[in-house]
Amino acid sequence: MKKIFTNSRFKFIMGIIVMFLVGAGIAAANGHGETAQSGIVGTVFAPCHYVAQKVANGIDHVFGNVKGDAQYDKEINKLKEQVGDLQSRLVDYENLKKQNELYKEFLGLKEEHPNYKFEEASFIGRDSADVYKSFSISKGTVNGVSKGDAVLYGKYLIGIVEKAYPDYSVVKTVYDADFSVSAYELISGEISYVTGNAALAKEGKCKMANLDSATEVTYGSIICTAGISGTIPKGLLIGTVDEIRDESTDISSYAVITPGVDVENITSCMVLTDFED
Repeated sequence: MKKIFTNSRFKFIMGIIVMFLVGAGIAAANGHGETAQSGIVGTVFAPCHYVAQKVANGIDHVFGNVKGDAQYDKEINKLKEQVGDLQSRLVDYENLKKQNELYKEFLGLKEEHPNYKFEEASFIGRDSADVYKSFSISKGTVNGVSKGDAVLYGKYLIGIVEKAYPDYSVVKTVYDADFSVSAYELISGEISYVTGNAALAKEGKCKMANLDSATEVTYGSIICTAGISGTIPKGLLIGTVDEIRDESTDISSYAVITPGVDVENITSCMVLTDFED
């Protein structure tokens, strides 16, 4: 053990350590003054200082990014609020546009038939499971609405009141297999009736049934109500013919009709509560 302490190599190493310690003490005593000893110490410990500085810079960078991200989030949230406001205004505009279209068509019908009585109603719900697209409206018997009343969008017939409750009603659409109204083709005057079925309802269409094989009804023909039953007046528009098909059960044909109004997109309508031709 004693040989270790008396070994010349050990003494040399210890001497170096002492020099470093003395240099450190001198540097501390001189504050920021530069001496040969402090220069040696600075040189030896420079790598440690470099690493420490890099760590400090890294921390500043991270916190700077956090601050920047917070600012970005604030700006993004602000933009989202502006987009939401614009979308809300667009919805209001589209609803107003549709309502104006409804009133424009309605006023034309009212001018032609001043004795017609209407009740404006809003769409309030739909049974999503109903393939025939029946829907509920905001007016009922207290507003003069009755079962069987025609439901219109402008001059177009979109259905009839199937059930009338005090403060709301359920509308059966022209797509329904149980719907039936006498109808005629505008040019030829050919008369039959319009009804629906499940297959056509899925396509958003109905049909003018029981046509003769030599029918004059053709592509582009305009179909209107004939007013034969007396429950719905003559001259209400239903839609236009897309094609003529043969019935699978007999020798008759039928015209596939695209209604003039897509009932899935309406927000309001008119109920014809009374009429006199």
